[in-house]
Amino acid sequence: MSVESELITGWLRARSFARGLPAPVADHGGWRVDTQLPDELQRYVFAGVEDGLRQLADEIVTPKIFLKLCGSEQELQALLPPRWQLQDLRYVMTGEDFCVDDISLAPGYTVQLTSSATATTARILTDTGELAASGDAAEYDGFFIYDRIATQAEHRRRGLGACLMRALHSTRRSSASTQILVATAAGQRLYSSLGWRIRSPYTTAHIPC
Repeated sequence: MSVESELITGWLRARSFARGLPAPVADHGGWRVDTQLPDELQRYVFAGVEDGLRQLADEIVTPKIFLKLCGSEQELQALLPPRWQLQDLRYVMTGEDFCVDDISLAPGYTVQLTSSATATTARILTDTGELAASGDAAEYDGFFIYDRIATQAEHRRRGLGACLMRALHSTRRSSASTQILVATAAGQRLYSSLGWRIRSPYTTAHIPC
């Protein structure tokens, strides 16, 4: 599978906008985001294998800097010195055929939407106020991203993830905006059932602390 660089650029810009992070900048043939978070100082994201990715893997020796490739684990592993370790595989997905029809919320739950200047948060709560599922969405420069979608373990297999996606989808202003997310292995099964398409594996490497 291959993915267009414009798709990843748009997703990264929208993600940074939604999360209040610095905008991505071109670096080594990919993009760098200076996240400066407690568990992540920087991330480098590549739409495909580049010489610059190999160079970074050789030069970086400190933890909390992440290399991310729209490609397979085998492709990224082949570029890495032994000090690097792969994380769980994820998937870049787009929602051209995303369908939210006939999705109903299970009894005993309610949905709350809260919007800020940059993003909307959806929360599904039980009747007693317990958080069952949550996620964010943001629309920026032609891209509509879904982010940090999660359902608590004790509330899974009740259709809450699909309802969460429907609630976030309802805040999309432009029907022309590209719907995009990065999914875990478990998440991609849900999104595929809703009409989403895998565009590429998304492989991450880091140096353990």
